[in-house]
Amino acid sequence: MITRRDLLAAGAALAALPARAQQAPSQADLLRFDPLGQLTLIHITDIHAQLMPMRFREASTNLGVGEARGQLPHLTGADFLRAFDMPPGTAMAHALTDLDYVALGRRFGPMGGADRIATIVKAIRAERPGRTILLDGGDTWQGSWTSLQTKGADMVAFQKALGVEAMVGHFEFTYGADRVKELAESLGFPFLGGNIQDTEWNEDVFPAEAIFERGGVKVAVIGQAFPYTPIANPRWMFPEWEFGIKEEKLASRAQAARAAGAQLVVLLSHNGFDVDRKLALRVRGIDVILTGHTHDAMPRPMRVGDTLLIATGSNGKFVSRLDLDVKDGRLAGFRHALIPVFSDAIAPDAEMAAVVRDQRAPFAADLARVVGRTESLLWRRGNTAGTWDDLICDALLEQRDAEVALSPGFRWGTTLLPGSDITAEDVWSQTAITYPAAYRTAMKGEMIKTVLEDVADNLFNPDPYYQQGGDMVRTGGLSFTLDVAAPSGQRVGDLTLLRTGQRIDPARDYTVAGWASINQATQGPPIWDVVFAHLTKGPVRLEPRNDVRLRGA
Repeated sequence: MITRRDLLAAGAALAALPARAQQAPSQADLLRFDPLGQLTLIHITDIHAQLMPMRFREASTNLGVGEARGQLPHLTGADFLRAFDMPPGTAMAHALTDLDYVALGRRFGPMGGADRIATIVKAIRAERPGRTILLDGGDTWQGSWTSLQTKGADMVAFQKALGVEAMVGHFEFTYGADRVKELAESLGFPFLGGNIQDTEWNEDVFPAEAIFERGGVKVAVIGQAFPYTPIANPRWMFPEWEFGIKEEKLASRAQAARAAGAQLVVLLSHNGFDVDRKLALRVRGIDVILTGHTHDAMPRPMRVGDTLLIATGSNGKFVSRLDLDVKDGRLAGFRHALIPVFSDAIAPDAEMAAVVRDQRAPFAADLARVVGRTESLLWRRGNTAGTWDDLICDALLEQRDAEVALSPGFRWGTTLLPGSDITAEDVWSQTAITYPAAYRTAMKGEMIKTVLEDVADNLFNPDPYYQQGGDMVRTGGLSFTLDVAAPSGQRVGDLTLLRTGQRIDPARDYTVAGWASINQATQGPPIWDVVFAHLTKGPVRLEPRNDVRLRGA
């Protein structure tokens, strides 16, 4: 039985970090851990092809709805720190919140980096020889120019060098079915997809599970890809595959694994946190869910019934370590650390650094090209707004001569501090997808509202099984109210065209520019070229806008 004492002790490994608010932790601090039990799970997820140290500002607004309203992980800033009794101004507070981001970012430096992650993984393996399993929660092959140009091959090289032992996917599928299969076959470890079947015979496209034995414990790892991939991403790229949550199939797999002798059942998931929380209540027999997709980072596990939920954040900012004690065929205890990857504190691993150099070398000149400068903090993550998205919308309005701009609420994308040059790599880190065309079209006011309502329902439906993750679509040239507690179809109101100050006319045609359309053969220049052209106007000075007015939150 997992007790409250287990949960309180789970974060003890990093308890000393907040005590020294004015200095970054050392590598020894970050790796300090009191081992427990027979095996260790190491979890990374949502790296989004970030091989180099970078910055990623956590959300200031992360709304929960329905039963998740006001609950973790939907707390931000000071509320988040209070929930974990964490002092502000510390290294962990900076890593996990947006508070005083610029000042603390300058103090504690960037985070992540493949070579620093490798140092952490190797240290854990050296401490626990023959007892570790390294699992990748997906959204690994997409999010950078090098990954886009190599169609994911650079990240496969990283995964192989790191020694990943199983993975699942989401944005991986946007390279198309043939390329995903090609890369999956080259991995040397399982690409899992227990909820992906072909549309003709309903047969598994990828292995559903992988079996490991570590420390004398038989472990079944079941893989769950993002269930709404064909809705959130272009269906035409994998037309013969179907996805879904598929509770009954998952329950059957967990039961079968137990019957075959598995003492521990792990779900390697890209469902998103709230979906996995509901799933844990409804599907019995899963000991641990390693959750991903929604980019939540939790310094302690959440217990849901007899299941532990582990959330490891995104962009390589964190590595989760979970030590497990299994007795009499059941989970008896655990110890956990969410390890922040402070790049300046962790020595780079030489072997991985060489892999990264080799992968980036053909593109180095393009990546380093300076295309602009920002005098403002550029960030993306947040339910309704991000200054990177404001920049993209401004570029669409100007360069595509539009009245309204729409930009997808992607949760990936790195952060730039004020006073920084903007490189081409920085722009590509916000835009590098396989369907980047910046379209220009006429859209009636009624359709604009419908689009916003549909996205709002995907994000704020009170039933997690109807949520598709991501954040609210960003808009330029438009303001509106968003009542997250209202019924479906009634959340968006007071739509106003900013250039005239007049309400949007449902019957009138408006010129709309956007990008990342999931429709095949969308026409337009790639969005990064639109942004590059806009940046020639001079330094970026953007303050957060109040174009979306929240209600019911």
